[in-house]
Amino acid sequence: MTALGRAPISACPACAAMPAAEALAGASDPGGGLLLSLPTIHCAACIAAVERDLIRHPGVQSARVNLTLKRVSVAADTTVTPEALIERLAKLGYEAHPLDGATLSMTETDRQGRDLLMRLGVAGFAMMNVMLLSVAVWSGASDATRDLFHWISAIIALPTVAFSGMPFFRNAFAALRARRLGMDVPISLALILASAMSLVETAQGGRHAYFDAAVMLCFFLLAGRYLDFRTRAVARSAAQHLAALEVPRAIRVTGDTEALVALADLAVGDLVRVRPGARMPVDGEIVEGTSELDRSLLTGESLPVWAGVGTPVAAGEVNLTGPLLVRVTAAGRDSSLHRMADLVATAENARNRYTTLADRAARVYAPLVHLLAATAFLGWVWHTGDVRLSLNIAVAVLIITCPCALGLAVPAVVTAASGRLFRAGLLIKDGSALERLAEVDTVVFDKTGTLTLGRPEPSNLAALPRPALAVAAALAQASSHPLAVALAEAARTAGVRPAPVGDLREVPGYGVEGRWQGQQVRLGRAAWVGADPGALTATHLKIGGADPVAITFTDRLRPGAESAVAALMAQGKAVHLISGDVPAVVGALARRLGITDWQAGALPGDKVAAIAALAAAGHKVMMVGDGLNDTAALTAAHVSMSPASALDAARVASDIVLLGKDMRPVGAALALSGQARQRIRENFAIAVAYNLIAVPIALLGFATPLIAALAMSASSLTVSLNALRLRQP
Repeated sequence: MTALGRAPISACPACAAMPAAEALAGASDPGGGLLLSLPTIHCAACIAAVERDLIRHPGVQSARVNLTLKRVSVAADTTVTPEALIERLAKLGYEAHPLDGATLSMTETDRQGRDLLMRLGVAGFAMMNVMLLSVAVWSGASDATRDLFHWISAIIALPTVAFSGMPFFRNAFAALRARRLGMDVPISLALILASAMSLVETAQGGRHAYFDAAVMLCFFLLAGRYLDFRTRAVARSAAQHLAALEVPRAIRVTGDTEALVALADLAVGDLVRVRPGARMPVDGEIVEGTSELDRSLLTGESLPVWAGVGTPVAAGEVNLTGPLLVRVTAAGRDSSLHRMADLVATAENARNRYTTLADRAARVYAPLVHLLAATAFLGWVWHTGDVRLSLNIAVAVLIITCPCALGLAVPAVVTAASGRLFRAGLLIKDGSALERLAEVDTVVFDKTGTLTLGRPEPSNLAALPRPALAVAAALAQASSHPLAVALAEAARTAGVRPAPVGDLREVPGYGVEGRWQGQQVRLGRAAWVGADPGALTATHLKIGGADPVAITFTDRLRPGAESAVAALMAQGKAVHLISGDVPAVVGALARRLGITDWQAGALPGDKVAAIAALAAAGHKVMMVGDGLNDTAALTAAHVSMSPASALDAARVASDIVLLGKDMRPVGAALALSGQARQRIRENFAIAVAYNLIAVPIALLGFATPLIAALAMSASSLTVSLNALRLRQP
């Protein structure tokens, strides 16, 4: 057996029985205590099981699971360690990782979304009330009654515009201070001028006041802004989430004394004790002990590797079977985990420079709006000498050309397309992802956990004699190594009863041995049992003096993987496979799927370099991956996707999340993205056509600010209805 360690976690049995409506988010973190990531929890039954079990642990006062964030916050005594809770959860069937809550707390706020929603609600409530008063004026109210209604409208509208329009005012001020014109400058100017002009009209007893237009304009613009925010917002930075995965404390060994210290207190040359099941807190070299390391989060290797004295280790790897003493070579910000976080941060900044169609249109549109309004004002002043009339027309031009339809053009399409993709099993996290997805010509896949499920299965059990299989099952039950767990499960499924093997003992880094019918029996690494290692993934069984027998394993292909790859190739996309796994395994999968471009043994930096090389050659790359080792590549790609079973950091770095196990929606997403881009272009055409018709009417003085607001609303509605066409195939 090549490694011993944690069993792969399967979906909880209760999940299948839980209705979707019950998959509610758990309570928020109570603050303080220990924070653990739970990437495999799925439903309300998981919440109850985890909380109930952790409460039973000595020293734990409370445990609160947040299903949405897939983590648990535990309030406990200082004697309770993350490792103890992780081990307890593993026995329960849940994978867990320690998180640094101080790092995550900076990123887990949704204040902007709540702020926009609150301002939108205020604007909507005020708009309804002001419109009711306006109806009375339109119906013939005059003189004192009309003035009273105008003053009441002012009392409602002015504070509303000041409060609800604050996002536009703030952005406009920032743009002007930077000596540039953004979309929010004409919006702010229209809101201010419409409100100010209406207040002057009301104070002078004028017949027309346009408070309703100002509030309506504010409401529709906020609706577009909130829609845009919801489609674009990503909960937190992938780089910060990677940093949060770092172990915050380590056991430092000084002479015969062991002390739990903060990572920041460690220095190069210190000795650190890493117990079985714990993640490496530092980069270093093993000076005592043998074990096996799970490097899947960092390198993508599907199976653990043997480690002994002199073996280099990296922060983020998991020690599986034996205690290790490690001499520190790098800690904290110098560790490999932080270097990976730096790769992600660099890639994030590069991708954030992507400019959407709406942003590009705004560069031309915003100056044009101001030019038209100024031209209207100056032209009418020169023609009539009436400043009041000229200002009225200029405000109407500003409102009628306000970029509401332009602001809705992209978010409306993204929302409609996202809904359709969600029903197909894909969650769009970034509003510009569909635009970028439509440009993709190359797709790069990771292997383990992406094209495969990352769950090894025995492939030759039928060839083993029944007694030998019973011995193998007994030995496998004594280990938590992924191959051992898979072997024991397959034996149970086949109805094999384990043989009565005694004196069971696990040898860290090698395998399991015992005695059966007076003979020594072993299950483990090829060299340990006297066998020749083959090219296939295998564990070896030796009974007494008989020749060792190889039990081979294959990784189960993810459902729909073959169909997804075939669909992408049919669309003319180039498909690559880049994995950290060994060449024999990667090559076999590539041949099975018909992928000719593949690379094995790739480290995180190699994946980023490969994507950068493709981008330099002019290709638009979509990366599909699931592990910590894929996070930097996911962020560096033009657009990225990860399965829902992926590590938290990979899901955060991705633009799109595959909600189910089936890979077939991947091809459908690329096809739909082309349709979405077409709808976006149609919406821009609608916005341009609207302006070509409406602007001359406003310039000629045939549109009051209220008519301009109604026309603007009609254009926004048209854009939204066009976007809704995407909801149907």
